Amino acid sequence: MPRISQPRLSAPERRRRIEEAATALFAERGYAATTIDDIVTGAGVTKPMLYRHFESKQALVMSLLERHRDELAAAPLDVLLATEQAPFPERLDAMLDAWFGYVEAHPFVRLLLHDSSGDPDVAALVRELHDRQRAADVALLREFAPHIPTGELEPLGEVIRSSLAGLALWWMDHPDTNRADVIAGMRRVVLGLTG
Repeated sequence: MPRISQPRLSAPERRRRIEEAATALFAERGYAATTIDDIVTGAGVTKPMLYRHFESKQALVMSLLERHRDELAAAPLDVLLATEQAPFPERLDAMLDAWFGYVEAHPFVRLLLHDSSGDPDVAALVRELHDRQRAADVALLREFAPHIPTGELEPLGEVIRSSLAGLALWWMDHPDTNRADVIAGMRRVVLGLTG
């Protein structure tokens, strides 16, 4: 009986499979407990194929952290732009819903919100991504609360960033909590800061 050969995967398809497998494994097991062997088995590729796309497990997780940070930041900003005519509290609710919706749909973000990798380079990247998020929160404060003194903006940006991260991590550990309640709690924090 002739052997039926499987079609070769394109390079983008191989990369997509590697990223999807690694994302799921890192979310489930964490960075340290996930091995390259786990990832290639999950992706259905060989180690040489993985190494054509990523030089190491560290490079792979760092790429995923960058991507998820960008997507997590974009989710509420897309909603912000789409609700331009609405009052600020409605826009805030929509932004928070988009942000927590992304967190709910992508458990990998736990690695982004709190580094537990044990890898100093990964930890440094997570700190840098937190800095970027704080800067984005400061920019939003400048737009929606121009009365806040300049010296308070960065500390308040950190209050918002760390509150979002802490609440998301808590919610991941308490999945029975209603998303609407999580959003309402964060809404009170932000409106209290901007009022």
